[in-house]
Amino acid sequence: MQKILIANRGEIALRVMRSAREMGIKTVAVYSDADRDALHVRYADEAVHIGAAPSNQSYLVGDKIIAACIKTGAEGIHPGYGFLSENAAFAKQVHEAGLILIGPSPEAMEIMGNKLSAKAAALKYNIPMVPGTEEAITDVAEAKKRAVEVGFPILIKAAAGGGGKGMRIVDGPDDFEEQMQLAVSEATSAFGDGSVFIERYVSSPRHIEIQVLGDNHGNIVHLFERDCSVQRRHQKVIEEAPSKVLTPQIREQMGKCAVDVARSVNYTGAGTVEFIMDDNLNFYFLEMNTRLQVEHPVTELITGIDLVKEQINIARGLPISFKQEDLQIKGHAVELRVYAEDPANNFLPDIGTLQTYITPKGPGVRVDDGFEQGMEIPIYYDPMIAKLITYGKDRDEAIERMIRAIDEYQITGITTTLGFGKFVMQHEAFTSRNFDTHFVKKYFTPDVLQTGNADEAKIAAILMGHLLGAQKIANSTTAVAENSNWVKNRSRL
Repeated sequence: MQKILIANRGEIALRVMRSAREMGIKTVAVYSDADRDALHVRYADEAVHIGAAPSNQSYLVGDKIIAACIKTGAEGIHPGYGFLSENAAFAKQVHEAGLILIGPSPEAMEIMGNKLSAKAAALKYNIPMVPGTEEAITDVAEAKKRAVEVGFPILIKAAAGGGGKGMRIVDGPDDFEEQMQLAVSEATSAFGDGSVFIERYVSSPRHIEIQVLGDNHGNIVHLFERDCSVQRRHQKVIEEAPSKVLTPQIREQMGKCAVDVARSVNYTGAGTVEFIMDDNLNFYFLEMNTRLQVEHPVTELITGIDLVKEQINIARGLPISFKQEDLQIKGHAVELRVYAEDPANNFLPDIGTLQTYITPKGPGVRVDDGFEQGMEIPIYYDPMIAKLITYGKDRDEAIERMIRAIDEYQITGITTTLGFGKFVMQHEAFTSRNFDTHFVKKYFTPDVLQTGNADEAKIAAILMGHLLGAQKIANSTTAVAENSNWVKNRSRL
């Protein structure tokens, strides 16, 4: 592959493009009306307009993605995450068009895209499972009977679900019927599939996931774990690697299980096997994400492996560039998802213009973003602005650097999760590693962010913006020249 199309937008599109450029591969961006002037469009060698702002008229239309590939001569498609990245029908469409999908086979995607078929595949290798049903249940009376057998509290889960949709916790039989009907209704609305199943509810779980890579030569490796337990609405907000609750023995066991799950579907490319862990350090298989994860940078920092480059080379037919025994954990990394959300208002999106946008720098700080000062956060897509990642020789240093980086990160015009991130970094439960997926519910209340420093921080950010303005003017001639070269070397189709 000498040219690839990135079927995504924002920070992940830029992330993929940068690795491709280092490999000497040309890149093609796609963009909607809302992203006409986005950074990923300017960075790519070529860009193709694919429709109106709503994703169901642009980024989710497989025909338009493939047409853009054919028009530009791109040989492969990197789907990033979200949008079409786990869509088995699109993966088949790509193969039928004679193109290469930088990801797993449509068959693997299809099996792992349904929690029940994923569990069935994993059971072939005796992977630990949360006690519950192994098939979809639609009859309420039968489901209630099975729930009693499993033992309350139980969790009703959508078979095709994700992100907490179609999920209900039930404490006893009296509430079961109503909660099941709600779960089925939500699953049908969100995924077009109302199938649900039952699991025993693990009351204080850690969310631990293992990064895996597989190639077309039968090699499958794991790149250790990530702890993603700090979540809001069942969606991750903070991730770190490695997990400080795992012993070396458990790490080895979980890694082997993750490799076996991938092997059960002859997995190729990058994927993540997710587990929950109870307070006795027993772990159970949850699901497999058949794509690059949002939180992949923390794995890259502790292993030194560029996962995007590995993805591309695997799609080219090359073997994984290292062996399992070559890997070792070096240091510690923490990631904060910087969302345009108001933590004091139940993390609801807070869309607007980035009046001030100054990113942190310095040792051990990485910012993956897709915005710059003056840009608007579109209402049509996920409100994530950036991923702020810090790295240190140990967990304490990574956390200290995260706090420093949050203080340096200046954003005005919208409310973000930066203040929430600092709250987490400084909380005793987090620093002592004694937390689970209920961290937000247990410890966070809106008033903890209502401090007198808020106005001072805003004033400081505005002053910093004015100070930097003079420097920007001084550099304007250079910037114009660079932008001119940029435009010459790409074409917008």
